[in-house]
Amino acid sequence: QLQVVESGGGLVQPGGSLRLSCAASGFTLDYYSIGWFRQAPGKEREGVSCISFSIGRLDYADSVKGRFTISRDNARNTMALQMNNLKPEDTAVYYCNAEDAFTGSAYWGQGTQVTVSS
Repeated sequence: QLQVVESGGGLVQPGGSLRLSCAASGFTLDYYSIGWFRQAPGKEREGVSCISFSIGRLDYADSVKGRFTISRDNARNTMALQMNNLKPEDTAVYYCNAEDAFTGSAYWGQGTQVTVSS
């Protein structure tokens, strides 16, 4: 079964940190652009960060620059999102995404809840 599965969400106080992980199975991430998205209640899904396959460029939403770091480990077939100095407005369901650089086929995870609250 071809899928990506997130883990690592939870409840954290403002200023705290969480690390989200995403494991791919049934295919290799080597030729995929990868990214993290989030959706807060009542809002549209938005892009948080991504790594393009073609040039390896890392992009971040302005709201998370300097606080979040995306990474990939092709040997382990995983990707991660390190989130530091979390704010209440970061509360959302976070999704990982992998898109085939050549075919455009994309896989979405089921989402993991991140709640930032005191």
